Amino acid sequence: MSLVEKYGLWSDEQIEAAARMRQTAEEHGLETIRFSFPDQHGILRGKTLVASEALNCLESGASITTTMLAKDTSHKTVFPVFQAGGGFGMSEMQGGADAIMLPDPTTFRVLPWAPNTGWVLCDLYFANGRAVPFATRGLYRSVLQKLADRGYDYMAGLEVEFHVFKVEDGKMRPEHAGQPGEPPEVSLLSHGYQYLTEQRYDQMEPVLELIRRDIVALGLPLRSIEVEFGPSQCEFTFQPTVGLMPADLMVLFRSAVKQICRRHGYHATFMCRPRIPNVVSSGWHLHQCLIARDGGHNAFVSETDVLSDFGRHYLAGLLQHARAATVFTTPTINGYKRYRSYSLAPDRAIWGRDNRGVMLRVLGGPGDRGTRIENRVGEPAANPYLYMASQILSGLDGVDRALDPGPSADTPYETKADLLPKSLREAIFALRDDPFFRTALGDEFVDYYTFIKNAEIERFQAEVTEWEQREYFEMF
Repeated sequence: MSLVEKYGLWSDEQIEAAARMRQTAEEHGLETIRFSFPDQHGILRGKTLVASEALNCLESGASITTTMLAKDTSHKTVFPVFQAGGGFGMSEMQGGADAIMLPDPTTFRVLPWAPNTGWVLCDLYFANGRAVPFATRGLYRSVLQKLADRGYDYMAGLEVEFHVFKVEDGKMRPEHAGQPGEPPEVSLLSHGYQYLTEQRYDQMEPVLELIRRDIVALGLPLRSIEVEFGPSQCEFTFQPTVGLMPADLMVLFRSAVKQICRRHGYHATFMCRPRIPNVVSSGWHLHQCLIARDGGHNAFVSETDVLSDFGRHYLAGLLQHARAATVFTTPTINGYKRYRSYSLAPDRAIWGRDNRGVMLRVLGGPGDRGTRIENRVGEPAANPYLYMASQILSGLDGVDRALDPGPSADTPYETKADLLPKSLREAIFALRDDPFFRTALGDEFVDYYTFIKNAEIERFQAEVTEWEQREYFEMF
């Protein structure tokens, strides 16, 4: 029996999608199919299979080493995988053992930029049918199921900022290899700062059109393409989608953009604040609401106010756990350089009505079916499964406890409120000091995730920076 048959791992929808996948692969003459899973950082990893082999093992999956889940952002394995329990306290993770990538056929796509190639997202299981507890797509699915049990679906719309540069030197010589390797030398596609000017858009249009064409062909619900404030910076926005789709959309979009650009001699980066003169920080704004499964109405809509009581409690939950959630919304050392007072990036946990200086911007009004909460705290490098899971869990805690978000902060940088962490280390401390996520996500996952983040911080602190060299080398 296959893994799917033995443990009942597919829904009826997935079984039907698998039949369509086989038909599409034949119609398009696919030669290879990429099996990919989003890792702990929201980066796609996996294997490329010959199409016939991929279809043969659709219900049984393909093996992948569990060390993929033990790596930090430099791709270094930071857990002692050859010790008892592999550093995870689990025999299944010991010795670099295998897990199984089981395709989710509902995510299958034909790649527009790679000839005769298909692409499918996978979930991770052990051979005994148990879901791998550190796989973040599975974790997010479990949070969505808890939400569904309460009668709601999660709807989210994405606004994603990123930079596109022209590659001048790819740094592909052997001396540039490493963990991590030397980044490419790049040049700008446009000068800043010309926010939303048509002239600057036309200057970047040849590259943006390459991206737009393939993103639409991929089936992602693109809404707009905009030039942002900084040089070589742009923003893509997407129609709201429900459930797993907004998170899947984000990992597919990021990976697609980087692949498309590199094939044409460009480098796209979702790094928050690249170390390039005059470059501006990028953010990821997440618009969210809950949709009632019975009737399909937006649970945040009020007929008399900007938010329903339910929406206000959800908003309060986001504020209550904002500091602890930043390790999920802003998971890199670099991302905290974006939080600055009197800027479009928040530095404290407050909300406001249509105010871009706050962390949580409430949009809509009485009777407006589009009423939603925009969280402006995230960086575009965030793992979307963890970002969205943290939002749902925090919001529902506010609902369960009937929390009050307080008044709208009309002068955000003069409003007293909890400041957001100033560093990734402080964010980890905030997660440690708030027991909520340990209960909601489990000790096992929180310990796992903070272990990886601490490993990145320790590597960063061991480096001698250019600032230190400039500050101390001559003086002392």
